[in-house]
Amino acid sequence: MTVLLDTHILLWMIGESRSLSDLAMRILADETNELFFSSISIAEVAIKHQKNAALMPLSPDEVRRCAEECGIRELAFDSKHAVALGTLPQLHHDPFDRMLIVQSKTEGMKLMSHDRQFPQYGDFVIPV
Repeated sequence: MTVLLDTHILLWMIGESRSLSDLAMRILADETNELFFSSISIAEVAIKHQKNAALMPLSPDEVRRCAEECGIRELAFDSKHAVALGTLPQLHHDPFDRMLIVQSKTEGMKLMSHDRQFPQYGDFVIPV
């Protein structure tokens, strides 16, 4: 299975957080799954880190480096994702989340998230 990680799932994984559910842990540990992080997640971390490093202590470079060291591949946000963003229903209003949703839909990937609003977009979302 090809899985795009929502930003908080990526951060929880890097930080070995106990917030990860058993299902999330199984999916992340399954070596047959291809895991991806989005360039959008790195942008989100950069903005939040710059705004308040106490609340977002990891720098964007640290998150990117840790993700790559864990074998998680990067998915760049490109113009086809931007075009598809214009057709996404307004069910969720966070722009970072909307971009992750459209990336996973466009690429035919599963999207792992703890956000309760994500499943409204379809069965490609793995609620954990």
